Amino acid sequence: MAEDRIEATGVVLLGTIRADGSPRISPCEPYVVDGELLLGMMWQSKKALDLIRDPRLTIVTPRADRDGADGDLKLYGTVRDVPDPALRTAYGAATQARIDWRPTEPFHLFAADIDSAGFISFGKDRRMLRWSPGSGVEVLRHPDEGKPED
Repeated sequence: MAEDRIEATGVVLLGTIRADGSPRISPCEPYVVDGELLLGMMWQSKKALDLIRDPRLTIVTPRADRDGADGDLKLYGTVRDVPDPALRTAYGAATQARIDWRPTEPFHLFAADIDSAGFISFGKDRRMLRWSPGSGVEVLRHPDEGKPED
């Protein structure tokens, strides 16, 4: 489900930590390539420098409507640099296939290692889920449970 939600939006909001400790939120186009959630960034961009200094991040799929039927996916974890030429080439091919553009070196490429995740949707098919490596997927009580369906 997470990969589907990421693919459906084509862009995520990426939360990083600035050098002064305050939060930064930036758009980013994620790609799942060879089972890795990859985040490419312009060379020396502020968000990339944040992640080099402190690899913790939050990834959120955006919503552009008020009803929330598609749901909000939130991923929490860290990133690691991707120096592997084959994976960088595969990332470039995925980018080319989706938006008819390929990044040129130098650029930053990070793989996200997800420590936990949450998902909530609203409306008729509302649900709330949580995931962690230790517990797997857990279905949680939705805050709207017991309210009339939209």
